[in-house]
Amino acid sequence: MLDRARAVLRTEAEAILALIPRLGGEFEAALNLILACRGRTVLTGIGKSGLVARKISATLASTGTPSFFLHPAEGIHGDLGMVTEADIVIALSNSGETAELLQLLPSLRRIGAKIIALCGSENSTLALAADIFLDVRVEKEACPLGLAPTASTTAALAYGDALAVSLQAVRKFSASDFAIFHPGGTLGRKLLLTVDDVMHKNDDVPLINQDKTVREALFVITDKRLGSVGVVDGGGRMAGILTDGDIRRGLMKKGYEFLDRPVWEMMTATPKTITREKLAAEALHVMESNKPRPITVLPVIDGEKKIVGLLHMTDLVRQGVV
Repeated sequence: MLDRARAVLRTEAEAILALIPRLGGEFEAALNLILACRGRTVLTGIGKSGLVARKISATLASTGTPSFFLHPAEGIHGDLGMVTEADIVIALSNSGETAELLQLLPSLRRIGAKIIALCGSENSTLALAADIFLDVRVEKEACPLGLAPTASTTAALAYGDALAVSLQAVRKFSASDFAIFHPGGTLGRKLLLTVDDVMHKNDDVPLINQDKTVREALFVITDKRLGSVGVVDGGGRMAGILTDGDIRRGLMKKGYEFLDRPVWEMMTATPKTITREKLAAEALHVMESNKPRPITVLPVIDGEKKIVGLLHMTDLVRQGVV
């Protein structure tokens, strides 16, 4: 069974690798046609090819190329009305002779939409009727019977990803653009939430002057319940940070007289910081990558080095960024 599984993976990997030397003028022509498209890129196919077409359409749409999937059977019964002359239709068929797809061709030509054939036979009816033929033929299927679409669908799927990612690069589609199309779930939270959205601010920020005592700092930490206090100098600029962990360790080493020492003697004078416009996910990286151990509280500063907020790891957990 393991030998069979390895053979399947090897066959499908080889099918993808075989596509690389075939990339050339036709691929560039397809990219340029889609880039110049004033409408949408319509994907169509039936059966396993239809499933691949749906995925390619979804990838295009989420990376900056407006796209939707058209089921061929529904298309010949009225859904062709969704296609306009400004659109481009990418039709998937390994054989290039799928009856349902071929029935669409006369109407697509009358509508005026451009056609890109993504198939495995350059002499097929679909390939010959298309404006551009993209060759995704495979030497063999991974199915031992040579019947179930396996390597051919994998190759078509990978080719579709190559199209989508190439278009994404040319369009300079950024992470912030991506976030607009993915507002829901963990991905959206990681891409959309900024430090300013999550941090404690205004009266919720625990602050103390560096000349105050550790005892006074402990009262502030207890009151604000963030496990730390931002330390500022006489001008209100950040001087450091003091955590409840610092206080516990000080008590263990020096006893209760430690509480009467000035904060500036006991604080961390050069803590990691971040600014409010940064992504919350970036703040998480700063906190987790701290050596020798991760930090749980991150001061948020402005351009004048004043503390404008405090970000706690639990805030990131609560917002689903972690």
